[in-house]
Amino acid sequence: MAFRPHPERRPVLVAGASSGIGAATAEFLSAAGHPVALAARRVEKLQELADKITAAGGEAVAVPLDVTDEQSVLECVAKAEAALGPLEIVVAGAGDLAVGLSYETGTDHFADQINIHLTGAYRIYRAVIGGMIDRARGDFVFIGSDVAIHPRPWSSAYVAAKSGIDGLVATIQLELEGTGVRAGVVRPGQTLTGMGMNLDPKTTENMLNDWITHGLARHGNFLSPEHIAQAVAAMVTMPRGAHMRSVEVEAEGAVSDKKRQAVQEKGTDG
Repeated sequence: MAFRPHPERRPVLVAGASSGIGAATAEFLSAAGHPVALAARRVEKLQELADKITAAGGEAVAVPLDVTDEQSVLECVAKAEAALGPLEIVVAGAGDLAVGLSYETGTDHFADQINIHLTGAYRIYRAVIGGMIDRARGDFVFIGSDVAIHPRPWSSAYVAAKSGIDGLVATIQLELEGTGVRAGVVRPGQTLTGMGMNLDPKTTENMLNDWITHGLARHGNFLSPEHIAQAVAAMVTMPRGAHMRSVEVEAEGAVSDKKRQAVQEKGTDG
């Protein structure tokens, strides 16, 4: 059965667009010609990015969003579609990072992380998926994490939430089969974003030492948000009839000085 190609105009909603991966994704998709609705709690940051995108010739609108509030999610989607038209692409990437040892983490704190990262993403999915199914097309991308595959100490609530995203997406993919709507998950490895930058130095030191002990910090290189934006773009621009279900993006270890010198010498000799 042939699939109709994507429409020329594909409006995008990016949840968590005020910084980091969300902001980079919004800019990347805008540069590719997509109208973008920027959604997050920090509306002033969104407006700065919307102005930047508009000045570069793109189309963008800032929309307030609190993923822990269902009414806020519904209003966000309604405002985005009123401004840009029916949403063709949605990226659920809102969240923060709070760390702590599992046996020292309070239940309210644990539940908050689940509410933001897992239930919050599900609220957005529920708000948009009906329209996508009615139109028999659309892409919904969940921003997961490689911690779902390689759990890290000091982040039990975050790991639980992102593992839940993996399970949710796997179930959603089965349920959407044959509807024309695609859902996928992008799992970033260690990425330089605003998340975790407010941790006190001692907590950060203890956490990183535990990561090293368990072989979870093999090198000091980090991804940039733009790397994840490219992965999202690859997923949603896949032609109709193909489905990129998951992408894991990891930082590449740096080439050693010894290896680099050997390659240079070989090149010179050749």
